[in-house]
Amino acid sequence: MTKILYSLGVIGFGLSLGYVVQILVQKGRISLPIEIDDLRKLLQKIALLGLNPVMIIGAVWIVELKSARLVALPFTGLFALMAGGLLALAASRTLHLEPRKTGAMFGCGSFTNIGAIGALTCFIYLGEPGFALVSIYKLFEETFYYSVGFPIAKYYSASDRPGEPAGSRLKALLKDPFIIVAISSILIGGILNFSGVDRPIIYGTINAIFVPMATVMLLTSIGLALRFRKVRDYLREAASVSLIKFLIVPILTTTVAFLLGFGDIGNGLPLKVVIILSSMPVAFNALIPPSIYDLDLDLANSCWFVTTALLIVVLPVLMFVINAV
Repeated sequence: MTKILYSLGVIGFGLSLGYVVQILVQKGRISLPIEIDDLRKLLQKIALLGLNPVMIIGAVWIVELKSARLVALPFTGLFALMAGGLLALAASRTLHLEPRKTGAMFGCGSFTNIGAIGALTCFIYLGEPGFALVSIYKLFEETFYYSVGFPIAKYYSASDRPGEPAGSRLKALLKDPFIIVAISSILIGGILNFSGVDRPIIYGTINAIFVPMATVMLLTSIGLALRFRKVRDYLREAASVSLIKFLIVPILTTTVAFLLGFGDIGNGLPLKVVIILSSMPVAFNALIPPSIYDLDLDLANSCWFVTTALLIVVLPVLMFVINAV
């Protein structure tokens, strides 16, 4: 229960802090030394380029990486993203949604909050070894979003604006500092892991501080841009996405992980990580395609809000399932 409350507390605090600051700035109650958008980007850079590399290196340093079957872990993460998107398209057809809504639904079904909420949950529930596997599980996440997710969203767009070619996006990925830093951190941690060098004892304390701190920063940056609009008008869509996110995708992905033998590695640690990460809510990134491609932003925002709020139920269920595995 303590772990569940701690997870919900960190998530609620980060989102609430950002949203309250946003409202206070809009009403003129407080003034910031920089614009809100600049503050959002600064928080994300500190978390992803400053704290994240330290956390990933330290976690991968001590995780059990001897099983060759872990090579399949990032492909399992990719499967979850693809399955969620395809199921969302099927749900859109069942609900007879127009193209603008269908494009938004695809993003909500596919794009998943792995890096902030998923990473925090794995750290709290499974410790540093579980957290280390998060960066491996999500290895193809950004590549999938830019090379597959965004083009599919654009396909359903009503906008006549020319989209950026997929090739250009893929080139940009090779220069993206966030991706470069994340992959470099995994490699450095892996080298230290196989080197046999003992990790300093204090590193565990550092990660225990940095992981929730990075999560609060990322969620605060989300809260700074939150917009509550017409959630009640999209309950059918939100319910469909919730079913996909919290039931169908986890069952499919966990089955794949089980068949790959993840349950036989490290007391089932990779399997537990897959269960958690495949059960996460809609990512805030799902709001980007509707914004730039003239899709239904209110639908995406509603699905994000509802699935994030449902963590109050999902996190306790995940704790029960993880303990039963």
